[in-house]
Amino acid sequence: MADQHNDHKDQELMTEKEKEEMLAKYDKESSVRQRTGKWAWVITFIAVSLTIFHLYRAFPQTGGPLVSIMQGAVHLGTAMGLIFLLYPFKRSGLKKYGVPWYDVIFAFLAMGSCYYILFRYEWITGAARIVGFTTYDIAVATIAIVLLLEATRRAVGLPIVIIGTLAIVYGMFGTNIPYFGHGGFDWTGLSRRLFFSTDAIFGTPIQISSTYIYLFLFFGVMLTKTGVGQYFNDLAFGMTGRFTGGTAKAAVAASAMQGTVTGSSVANTVASGSFTIPMMKRAKFRPEFAAAAEASASTGGQIMPPIMGAAAFIMAEYVSDVSYSDIIIIGIIPALLYFSGIFLGTHFEAKRCGIHGLPKEELPSRKGLLKGSYLLLPLIVIVTMLVNGFTPTYAALTGIGTAFAVSYVRKDTRLMPKDILDAFEQGARIALPVIAACATAGIIVGTVVFTGLGGRIAGGLIQMAGENLFLLLFFTMIACILLGMGLPTTANYVVTASMAAPALINFGVPEIAAHFFVFYFGIVADITPPVCLAAYAGAGIAKANPMRAGVNAFKLAIAAFIIPYVFVYNPQLLLVDAQFGTVVLLIITSMLGMAAVSASIMGYFFNTFLLYERLLLFAAGIMLIYPGNVMIEGGGLVIFILIAVLQTIRKKRAAKKA
Repeated sequence: MADQHNDHKDQELMTEKEKEEMLAKYDKESSVRQRTGKWAWVITFIAVSLTIFHLYRAFPQTGGPLVSIMQGAVHLGTAMGLIFLLYPFKRSGLKKYGVPWYDVIFAFLAMGSCYYILFRYEWITGAARIVGFTTYDIAVATIAIVLLLEATRRAVGLPIVIIGTLAIVYGMFGTNIPYFGHGGFDWTGLSRRLFFSTDAIFGTPIQISSTYIYLFLFFGVMLTKTGVGQYFNDLAFGMTGRFTGGTAKAAVAASAMQGTVTGSSVANTVASGSFTIPMMKRAKFRPEFAAAAEASASTGGQIMPPIMGAAAFIMAEYVSDVSYSDIIIIGIIPALLYFSGIFLGTHFEAKRCGIHGLPKEELPSRKGLLKGSYLLLPLIVIVTMLVNGFTPTYAALTGIGTAFAVSYVRKDTRLMPKDILDAFEQGARIALPVIAACATAGIIVGTVVFTGLGGRIAGGLIQMAGENLFLLLFFTMIACILLGMGLPTTANYVVTASMAAPALINFGVPEIAAHFFVFYFGIVADITPPVCLAAYAGAGIAKANPMRAGVNAFKLAIAAFIIPYVFVYNPQLLLVDAQFGTVVLLIITSMLGMAAVSASIMGYFFNTFLLYERLLLFAAGIMLIYPGNVMIEGGGLVIFILIAVLQTIRKKRAAKKA
């Protein structure tokens, strides 16, 4: 890799500052103040304390987590304080020096309003529910709710705040809405339910965030500190770099592995794309295709076991009788199908453009890869523990400890006290948008539940679909994608799992399939035009047209738009009542179907297409993944083989003439 590394020094690789600017531009969650002045040490102290709190409370010997609402109060209150100190009121404040006085007041008000629950816990959970909450209690709840919405706007974005605000308005004034109306609450009753209960702000999303999610995010930071990200890149290039279109295939493989750690489509695109996109461009891939390949693969990282996006942890709580270790196993086949679809797409594009693999001297050596294989130990440990029935909390703690130990194998990755403090601070920083999104999503879900809106929406969707499952799935898909354009994945899943998933379940779709359906479509919103932030970030690195990059990402990730329908109609792909032979056959036909659809969309199979070949192959792909009809699948297979033979014959004839 020597020549490759030398080449990197004199080309387009992004500096750390450029990465930060790119993230700030396309990822709201990364738009933080860079110069906090005298408040820097306060931010570090609070952030490090928050991580220490979560680690301390994760150990069974310390009594484990606090009572859920108290644990959530420390978790959310401290996070809100950090958000006001780190995220400016407007983007123009990013480069200003210091922290404005009003943000300091907001920070301590936010922390104080949540910590109020700690000091008044006995009253809140006891006498207050009998004699009523005081005016002072309601004032504190009001301040906390307003500050939460503002903190979420800063750290996550405006769309989720608008939805949260509309939920509050509906909770108070939705009485007269035809069909969707309810009894209505006064502000005292509504604010009490939102803030002083475990049904809304401190509901399931924040409870999971304050236990499992925070620890797994910190685990990702620890892996980054040990150099696992670079090892993923080297491993991907070692496995795929020598094949046709090797740079693009390596980008797909690297992003799949990176995504298990980052959990963010845009962050993953920028982190690995700053390395892979320039390499794809030098291999003669079109800039918009290079951006699309990285964005579509990076987005898929959130569905890639063993460490999927934060929403997967919440799913494990929402779906009955399913643990997180079950989610990991269930998610393997859909994830493999998704990445196989992207992999095939890059292969067909490379064949069409005549792009070959990298020479051996530019690839990492097998010896070097074996030497660095110990870096995978933390992931192996955490997966082994989850599969063997240990709790996610205990598995995460063990993984963190293993990552710390692994860092001492080599001198250049060894964590010194300063590095450990930095990791503790980064662990808190990376969790802030997730915490804010979970809390505001709790407002939405809480209102949906205790006003009965969720049941009405589910009934409305079924009625609108006219008792047609495909239409119901289609409407649900559109809702998930539209919400995903403004909401982060976690919040999108929480909202759609509360409103859309019940409609699917009421229609007879297995519970796990319904939840995976909304989970998938919330994620692919990041690469669905017109608002496809991961593709836009990739386009910024590739210096390509953002919309063209988005369209190419959509084409590459077409499998993601097909797979959810497949596992709803064929739940055995999610191991529901699965039989080994049937599952294997489903995987084979699904893979062939995706290959056919991908080839027709990318414009190349064994040769360039005639128009009728392209249309027939697309039809064959849809037939191959058609649920449960052997005749239709058999017809698709016949067409698939026929087009392959015709293209091969035409290619041989063209070669003879040449």
